[in-house]
Amino acid sequence: MFGGLAFMVRGYMTVGVIEDSLMAKLGPEATETALSRPGVRPMDFTGRPMRGFVFIDDSGLKGRQLQSWIDKAIDFMQAQPRRG
Repeated sequence: MFGGLAFMVRGYMTVGVIEDSLMAKLGPEATETALSRPGVRPMDFTGRPMRGFVFIDDSGLKGRQLQSWIDKAIDFMQAQPRRG
């Protein structure tokens, strides 16, 4: 769909890798907070950011941060209704 590798939780795209960035679905509220952190930017493919998604580059993935981003995305998706 978007030229990367994605992992699904409860039927929803949750985290993935696109080129050299991590993609994470955090939900609208957590996205606003995440955008203030280093290396985080809105996920944008078409000139219009995708609501609730962010890209995180290598400067935002130091140390244990990768696991933290994955955990945040999974926690958000676990709270959503199961799809299909």
